[in-house]
Amino acid sequence: QVQLVESGGGLVQAGGSLRLSCAASGGTFNSYTMGWFRQAPGKERDLVATGIWSGSNLYYADYVKGRFTISRDNARNTVYLQMNSLKPEDTAVYYCAASTKRAALATLRLIQTYDYWGQGTQVTVAS
Repeated sequence: QVQLVESGGGLVQAGGSLRLSCAASGGTFNSYTMGWFRQAPGKERDLVATGIWSGSNLYYADYVKGRFTISRDNARNTVYLQMNSLKPEDTAVYYCAASTKRAALATLRLIQTYDYWGQGTQVTVAS
């Protein structure tokens, strides 16, 4: 059983930065595709960033391109989300997720592709 634990959320002023971390335990981390999602109050959970399991092909939602960067450290079983130039509309609970499926990037953009989820970490951006 894979367990995912996010950290690094908090309150930041607009224009600031945060780095989220997601530590995984159980399973074989370097074989999983890892993604970050977010969910604002009253809204659906949306994909922020992901990449195919080798990490060489990354996808970012349009609203974070150029500001957010997903990365992973297989030696530490951790995936990161570096968030720069934060905006109030980035306020949400951020979740990391792991997929055991080796799928095309188009499939990895679908929420149902992911098998394991963290508990989420709150990010609040003040204007």
